[in-house]
Amino acid sequence: MKEAIELLKKNDLLRVIDDELDIYLEIPHIAYIEVKKEDSKALLFTNVVDKKNNKKFDIPVLMNVFCNEKAVKLFIGDGDKIGREIESLLKMKPPTTFSEKLSTFGKLFALKNTIPKKLKGKGECQQVIKLGSDAKLSDLPILTTWEQDGGPFITMGQVYTTSLNGELKNLGMYRLQVYDDQTLGMHWQIHKDSNHFFHEYKKAGKKMPVSIGIGGDPMYIWCGQAPLPIGIFELMLYGFVKNKNVQLVKSITNDIYVPKDNDFIIEGFVDPSKMRIEGPFGDHTGYYTLEEEYPFMQISAITSKKNPTYLATVVGKPPLEDKYMGHATERIFLPLLKTTAPDLIDYYMPENGVFHNLIIAKIKTLYPGHASQMMHAFWGVGQMSFVKHAIFVNEDAPELTSHEEITKYILNRINVEDMLISKGVVDALDHSSPKFAVGGKLGLDCTGDEITELGITLLDDVELLQKMQNISTEIKALKQYFLDTKNPICVISVEKTRNQKYLFEELKPLFGHIKILIIVDSAKNDVNNPYMLVWRVCNNIDSNRDLFIDENIMCLDATDKNAHDNFKRRWPDDVDCTKEVIESLRERKIIDVSDEFIKKFYL
Repeated sequence: MKEAIELLKKNDLLRVIDDELDIYLEIPHIAYIEVKKEDSKALLFTNVVDKKNNKKFDIPVLMNVFCNEKAVKLFIGDGDKIGREIESLLKMKPPTTFSEKLSTFGKLFALKNTIPKKLKGKGECQQVIKLGSDAKLSDLPILTTWEQDGGPFITMGQVYTTSLNGELKNLGMYRLQVYDDQTLGMHWQIHKDSNHFFHEYKKAGKKMPVSIGIGGDPMYIWCGQAPLPIGIFELMLYGFVKNKNVQLVKSITNDIYVPKDNDFIIEGFVDPSKMRIEGPFGDHTGYYTLEEEYPFMQISAITSKKNPTYLATVVGKPPLEDKYMGHATERIFLPLLKTTAPDLIDYYMPENGVFHNLIIAKIKTLYPGHASQMMHAFWGVGQMSFVKHAIFVNEDAPELTSHEEITKYILNRINVEDMLISKGVVDALDHSSPKFAVGGKLGLDCTGDEITELGITLLDDVELLQKMQNISTEIKALKQYFLDTKNPICVISVEKTRNQKYLFEELKPLFGHIKILIIVDSAKNDVNNPYMLVWRVCNNIDSNRDLFIDENIMCLDATDKNAHDNFKRRWPDDVDCTKEVIESLRERKIIDVSDEFIKKFYL
């Protein structure tokens, strides 16, 4: 971690904050604002306190370590280059000439570095050892990020687990709620390797060893969230990318091996027969995730370096630090995705689509229905199976990251006859599905030619809003986008008093002026803010319930769901900053943030 801090300093990517700041809300709010800036930097907090318990820490807190693309390249490398290296291995053929044999030998010899190296003795992470009741989570500056959070939680914990027979190892990143000094929640979602291991221990009636690393090489963090196939130890990716073995030492009180250079290691055991309510917590969806039962760990030891740094991140509405990590992941794992979907050229998961909620993929279209086949392939592959909305374009489409151009390309090709509406597994964090972890899927085939005619008469925003308000007084604002395409988008905000399908039916006399209608709540949304509208729509719709179609007119109901929609689950609140905290930080000149900035990102 000290090396990472020096590297950030050297590249002018670090801001050191010496003001006294609280682990409750203040530090996370500062980091949340910083990561949204175009010139975002990593933040090192050197004067950390817990005001609630009148405690001062001598441990600095580092946040926003992956603060931009430059930082990602410093700690991980060039994603495209690494992706090409993976692709060359996947396409490796038996050598025929002597030079080819040398090249192949070199590639295979380098793979020896992917195997983690187990060391004897103790590591730097075990310079200070606290056992039993002396091992207290309250000695760590663990943050409480949001006002409605169920408590403090570790946000960048590297969770190391092993299968019951010891053959499989896993490194994952999960939310870890602090219940008390010796109890830590394990937010293991249903699809995670550690959850599969958990069920092995549960069936055998044995306690499950777990060790959690904090800090060390930032590369460990990225490895922990990498979408590797089940059974492949994520630290092998560290060795492949860095071209050197990760060095491991055995935990003090269990048999889990951990990186020797972590700043902290939290050791313990999970009793599979016991569960505990976890949450709620603000999450990277921008909403609070609901309370659910999860396993928890009883701590047996906490070890650390002599002078450790506590590493944390902040989750909430986009953009976040995971934006930069996620884009690196896209580049590096494209070749692996191509092994399942060989006609895939490229893909992009916009951060304001909250990654799993929206994917745009470019394919080489070979035959009718090819895009639909690809949709099924995506929805059946690993973590891609959690994607809610998938849009496929042809190889002649613009760059997927050229937002304006690719949007126009898509809107000129949307045809309701080329939509695939399905149902399947969704992320456990998804709140809009009618039941936990199962919800609607929407696929758009935009690989064909432009549709031939607009088929509507365009009106300006003022006239169209007036006509709509003559029909329904619940409509409060209107904004049209991409009027120069074959499928313009009309966004309206409403004060909702009923199921929006009734409003859609009432607006039929105006369908000669509309192609795609999107409905949002007026209280929470600005129809003039397209970035956050994408975030809201991708979060709030379930295609089986919220998509209305009348001939070639499409409507998406992105309002909050309630009894009017026969929605049985509890709809969560947005993740919002505490106004008093923001104002206090402003007055103390710790943050410099305008009202416009606050409004732009729905802070």
